[in-house]
Amino acid sequence: MRHPLHYLNEHFEEVLGSILLAIMATVAFINVIVRYCTSFSFAWSEELTVNFFVWVVLLGTARAFRQGTHLGMNIVYEALPKPARKACYWFGCALCVLFFGALCWTGTLEVIDEYELESISESLGVPVWWYTIATPLFSLLIIVRMCQRSWLDLRTGNF
Repeated sequence: MRHPLHYLNEHFEEVLGSILLAIMATVAFINVIVRYCTSFSFAWSEELTVNFFVWVVLLGTARAFRQGTHLGMNIVYEALPKPARKACYWFGCALCVLFFGALCWTGTLEVIDEYELESISESLGVPVWWYTIATPLFSLLIIVRMCQRSWLDLRTGNF
């Protein structure tokens, strides 16, 4: 039997993404019911769902890299000879690490600014960095998942 932490390592993105989607759907559904049955509306529901949506997208990106199911130009890639495929694979990996590294860096700067400026969200009145901390953290997760997949592909010769 597998250890629960092993399961969490293999399915972290799916578990957290599912929880976030359930919260988003519940909040949106309750807001729609309240809005149409009364004259009230939960102004904070949009703030929560928009920010959680960004989190879900980043988690989905990490999952795609972990499983090697991210979008690619397979027709062009598979038409290349194996050495060229290998070069394209590692070039693509390097570009992705650079992109998500830059996203992590700029996201960290944004979180630091929001923390130092004590920025507060308009609807819920919570510190804005609570939402934006996901960008650098999940960007790091994406890099880790991409490296895990690249290591597996290197060991198996899957190019």
